[in-house]
Amino acid sequence: MVSESAELSAPRLIFTRTRVSPRDQWAFVAKLGIALALGAAGTGLVLAGHPLTVAAGVVVLGLLYTHLVELQHQCLHHSAFLAASANRRAGVVLGLPMLVSYSHYRVRHLQHHRYLGTDQDSEFFGFDTRKPLTLGALLHGMFDYRRFGAVAGEAWRSWRGTWSYEDGQVADRIRKDSMAEYRLMSVAVLAAAGAAAAGFGELVLWLWVAPVLLVATPLHFLVELPEHVRCDTDSTDVLRNTRSISGSWLSRWFTNGNNLHVEHHAAMTVPINRLPERHAEVRQFAKYVDHSYWTFYRQVARDVLRRPDGSTSHTPEESAC
Repeated sequence: MVSESAELSAPRLIFTRTRVSPRDQWAFVAKLGIALALGAAGTGLVLAGHPLTVAAGVVVLGLLYTHLVELQHQCLHHSAFLAASANRRAGVVLGLPMLVSYSHYRVRHLQHHRYLGTDQDSEFFGFDTRKPLTLGALLHGMFDYRRFGAVAGEAWRSWRGTWSYEDGQVADRIRKDSMAEYRLMSVAVLAAAGAAAAGFGELVLWLWVAPVLLVATPLHFLVELPEHVRCDTDSTDVLRNTRSISGSWLSRWFTNGNNLHVEHHAAMTVPINRLPERHAEVRQFAKYVDHSYWTFYRQVARDVLRRPDGSTSHTPEESAC
């Protein structure tokens, strides 16, 4: 007997929009509870004081800070809470460890969704998937510490009242919210500097600075990299310009569903916990679907080693699982 999915000649569910339900909201609250527990565990490991526990705590907190940005991403789309204001409040806090402004990120990210596959596409995190994929480009993206200098500039302009959105016009409310968030981030940094000056420098280093610089920054790049790289980036068809990764339960949780990126771009307001039910159709109709993150990273490593200049010659078979 031929299954229903095999009989489909066109997607039925991929592009269907769904509103946030109370059940979806509670699913997100549970994610926040798990994140809070991980934060407590990482902090406890650092406070234990032994070099091995401190190193473990740095790793746990770095993993957590990466995960928090993925949770913030769900808030950007207002698919975490029923109320828009709750999405912003949570999103602002979730972005603090990595110094990511919720309102600025949101307007840039929604622009990315709107213009994906065109010259106007501009994602908040600065790796351009349309440029040659070289070892130098990968290392630059993984250790893009210049972003924090850019954040300092945004904060300075926010305090002066001269901050403006660089890629178009935005509502005055978004401008004010972005400035308020950059000011909040600068206050957090100054408070950490004050704590260091008061003799708590090691705590600031191991609880925040080291996890962000050594773990979260490169790891966040690796989470974002598969979304569109080695896809048909000159196409506006989400089934061709975006990649989904089936992944394990651990990668699905850690990336907060970012692995199901075709599903997300096809209907961006659908709560993340509802995306897995669409994956069977994506496997049938999308051009780029990988089995795991490791499969994708191996393909990228092979490409970089074989073609150091960044030229591409991949086929759908290379990316499809």
